[in-house]
Amino acid sequence: MTKNAPEEYHHIFNRGMQKQVVFHDDNDRLRFLFLILTFQGLDKIDNIGRKIKSSVQHGMLNVDTLLVEKIIKNRMVELINFTFMPNHFHLIVRTKIDGGVTKYMQRVLNAYTKYFNIKYSKSGYLFQGPYKAVHIEDDEQLMYTSAYNHKNPIELEDWKNCLDKYPWSSYQDCLYCNRWEKLLVVDPIIDRFTTRLEYKEFVESSTAKESYY
Repeated sequence: MTKNAPEEYHHIFNRGMQKQVVFHDDNDRLRFLFLILTFQGLDKIDNIGRKIKSSVQHGMLNVDTLLVEKIIKNRMVELINFTFMPNHFHLIVRTKIDGGVTKYMQRVLNAYTKYFNIKYSKSGYLFQGPYKAVHIEDDEQLMYTSAYNHKNPIELEDWKNCLDKYPWSSYQDCLYCNRWEKLLVVDPIIDRFTTRLEYKEFVESSTAKESYY
């Protein structure tokens, strides 16, 4: 099976040009979250600006039910997990169509860069070259990568002792209630553990952040 074939997993990540901050505030993070959730769908989203404005309000994200159903019926990828850091991001996705990762990330990064440059009166590239997409070969690598992504906020002083409460990660969605329901597919990770507490223990005892790639 080729690396870009349907049902294959990829770890996707990128950072700001010259390590610049790419998420300055919660509105930036909410915008990027909206994009990675809704751009899973193959279909173009009509009136995207209006959809974002109505979805991203009062420091919260609420995606319209009809839009959710449209997305999950015709997915390019499934979002498995995510973490946003000030100057970079990590995702795990499962491809649903040939070339799905490429199409998905092109839409997400182009849309976010356009938003960022307008908001902050910038121009040109925001991210440091093309995104990286590492093919995940087996279950062991999938679990390791999931732990690595979810342990990233340990680098942030305010969050290093409460990773499960970090709002810009899917870690709490795996452990407690999935905030994004059908738009975030946590089962490929969680179903490999007897309980969610077992997954928590796995992540927090993992050496994933000590050495990677």
